[in-house]
Amino acid sequence: MVNDRGGVNGRKINIISLDNGSEVAKSVDLARKLVEDEKVLLIFSSIGTEGNLAIRDYLNEEKIPQLFVQSSSAVFNDPAHFPWTMGFFASYRSEGLAYAKYILQNKPAAKIAILYSNDDTGKEYVAGVRDGLGDRASTLIVKEVSYQVSDPTLDPQIVALKDSGADVFFNFSIGPFVTRAIRAAYDHLWHPLQFIPNASLSVAAFLDPAGLEKSTGIITNARSKGWWFPRAQNDPAVRDFLDWMKKYNSQGSLRDQDNVAGYERAQVLVEVLRKCGDNLTRANVMKQASSLDLELGMLRPGIKITTSPADYQPIKQLFLMRFDGREWVPFGSTIDAN
Repeated sequence: MVNDRGGVNGRKINIISLDNGSEVAKSVDLARKLVEDEKVLLIFSSIGTEGNLAIRDYLNEEKIPQLFVQSSSAVFNDPAHFPWTMGFFASYRSEGLAYAKYILQNKPAAKIAILYSNDDTGKEYVAGVRDGLGDRASTLIVKEVSYQVSDPTLDPQIVALKDSGADVFFNFSIGPFVTRAIRAAYDHLWHPLQFIPNASLSVAAFLDPAGLEKSTGIITNARSKGWWFPRAQNDPAVRDFLDWMKKYNSQGSLRDQDNVAGYERAQVLVEVLRKCGDNLTRANVMKQASSLDLELGMLRPGIKITTSPADYQPIKQLFLMRFDGREWVPFGSTIDAN
């Protein structure tokens, strides 16, 4: 679409994509190929925490912008040590912190149980909750239990959490594990106020397999406007996105939130390139990327793209949604999860 309109500042964008096949060990060689053979201006929106960590040192040593990483890990907001690397999403910590803020405001006598993966991602969610609860964390959190990706079932964890007497469940499980946890909690007759991560909100992939009745009432978070249901399509920005999907990404699924996420990241990249003007250098790319104050049509009002030389997390706000058995329904105001 951008190139069809003449590009940015009269320049067409040429995207070169290499696939590491989810093998982290290949990431550095592919990054070197892009930088040293293809002479790319920057690395844009590369996928995954481990793969991006693998290439971060090399790109920073060579002063190559690593922009808008596709990971919610807070490790990509570290401009003091890695000034050429920038994330995009609200972090896992931000999600946990936002849920904690909601509980303090709306259920201050809660008894909280937490399920998390025994890895850096899971621990970051828990750290966010503890940061958000502050000095009340030790009294409000009554049980924390982790799981391994090799665990065949989550029933033992769910039983332990239920037996704690908790009435709030921070279910920080990802992918198929969230399906198992939702189903297990319901089947064990445990019906707390339940929260799940943004990464696990897909109805088709995770809630439907768990059972829509079993998923009703669950809360998650998001940043973007809805686009799937007819009433949302009265919004001009939503219509623009749907038109773009139809013309440029017709094979993509409208049920896949990665499409709108990619659309948003691309819009921000175009703004960075536009701000560079005739000075299209790597140093100027980072200068412009670290001074953003931008509203996007598909972001919910109140959520902006903002960065500074000391803050490399472009999205710092989110809003909450509750699953009504059929769709996610937004409620409440935007939460600053910084």
